[in-house]
Amino acid sequence: MLPGHRLPRHLRVRFLVLSCGLLLGGCAVAPKPFTGEELAAINRADRAEAQRGMPAINGALSLDEALARALKFNLEHRTRILEQAQAVGQLDASRYDMLPKLLANAGYTWRDLENTRSATDSVTGLPSLANPYISSARSHSTWDMGLSWNVLDFGASYYTAKQNADRVLIAQERRRRAMHNLIQNVRRVYWRALAAEKLGEQVRVTIEQAEAALGDSRKISGELIKSPGDALRYQRNLLENLRLLESVDRELASARIELASLIGADPGSRIPLQEPEAANPMPLDLKIERMEEIALTHNADLRESFYSARIAAAETRKSLLRLLPGISFDYAYRHDDDKYVINQQWQDAGVRVSFNLFNLLSGPAAMKAAEMGVKVAETRRMALQMAVVTQVHLASYQYDDALKQYQRSDEIWAVDNRLAQIALSQEKSQTASSLDRIAANVTYILSSVRRYHAMANVHEAASRVQATLGLEPEIGSLDETDLPTLQKQIGLSLQHWTKLTVPADQVAAHAPVATPPRQDDVVAWFQPSLRLAPSLAPVHVSREEGR
Repeated sequence: MLPGHRLPRHLRVRFLVLSCGLLLGGCAVAPKPFTGEELAAINRADRAEAQRGMPAINGALSLDEALARALKFNLEHRTRILEQAQAVGQLDASRYDMLPKLLANAGYTWRDLENTRSATDSVTGLPSLANPYISSARSHSTWDMGLSWNVLDFGASYYTAKQNADRVLIAQERRRRAMHNLIQNVRRVYWRALAAEKLGEQVRVTIEQAEAALGDSRKISGELIKSPGDALRYQRNLLENLRLLESVDRELASARIELASLIGADPGSRIPLQEPEAANPMPLDLKIERMEEIALTHNADLRESFYSARIAAAETRKSLLRLLPGISFDYAYRHDDDKYVINQQWQDAGVRVSFNLFNLLSGPAAMKAAEMGVKVAETRRMALQMAVVTQVHLASYQYDDALKQYQRSDEIWAVDNRLAQIALSQEKSQTASSLDRIAANVTYILSSVRRYHAMANVHEAASRVQATLGLEPEIGSLDETDLPTLQKQIGLSLQHWTKLTVPADQVAAHAPVATPPRQDDVVAWFQPSLRLAPSLAPVHVSREEGR
């Protein structure tokens, strides 16, 4: 626009109307909930993304494959992995905060009237007789590029970056804890689901036989063939067994759903399972002192507390920095195309020192609060150390107790299995009734279920010891490792857990304590498993044979 000209009136009116419209439009934002179609589309997209890249289950699912699929496709575990990646991204971003600020500015200024100025005589104080003068152009553009560096900002950014580095390690420990919990849940649910597969059909058949026997008993009681009291007591026992069998059937069915959810499969899918190779559970051959030493260097919760205490200590140093005077260095290269400016390009530099005098009042309180934060973190760490030692003793006791319960359940199962075989033989030789055979078969089924549940408890207790000690399978990146390779690594880890060596360099590299274990120390680990012995095969009695 030429100097001395103003915008036409109609353009100014249009500009004013457009500005008012934009302002009113920005204030007219209202809540907009998702429609049912939008929610359905989002759900379909989420399920497709969750199932993307997940190979189908071909054949029977082994425990190794179940663990591999859970680690690779479980959504909660994948969330922990993404949280760790997010922490790494925040660390990378915080590193740039330590650099000086390089600022680039550009602008354009326009006014409709000349910037005309008058002057006053500095001696007489009267208006100057000279004509008013123009000090700047009506329109001109400016740009500059400056470098600014503040010492306090650099120090605060440095400690913030160190805190973010510790937060990366905390995210890693949380991912390890999620891995431990996931492995523990998969091993427990896998054996319960295996019991459902092995005994599910037999439970249903036995329920039908028990209901038929209940009807026969009521018929015999109505015909007064046997004593009413004996018939009622038998019916009472049979009804109690039916109630137990039905509750077992419901529990076994829920185990399949839970296993499918843990490995990332459709909860409604029926997955055939492969029973692990024969290996009897073994007692924990490891001194409790050695277990405490390993737990205090590898436990995920405890290591997280060490990093949290270090973050609190860095926060104390940041509070101390805020009490110091601020020193900043500035340099800029500037340009202004104003025709009245003689030197349109110039450079300037400066140093500034600033100090908030109120820091003299608030500084001691801020320092005291930061020091209390450090003491709280250290006290929490010491309390967690005692809690971890307690967990070690509890985990060891719970595993020994679960092992004893399994051994007792196995002995009871063997006796009930023989009784069921004897009842079947007596029924065939007509020395006992079908009612006695059904009662023995119901007792055998319940013993089998308790045996599998005891084995599941052994695996759960074993994983609890593993999680307390902070041991996990040695695997590579889950994103870069395909499922067969990951399954192979899981299988090798399960085998090596029977005799796992903890290298001293690994402990020294990651352990927060100052006394790493010796290189030749050996951790006796275990992988409890179960397989039915051929001589103690389950008794399958059909309803037709009973009649």
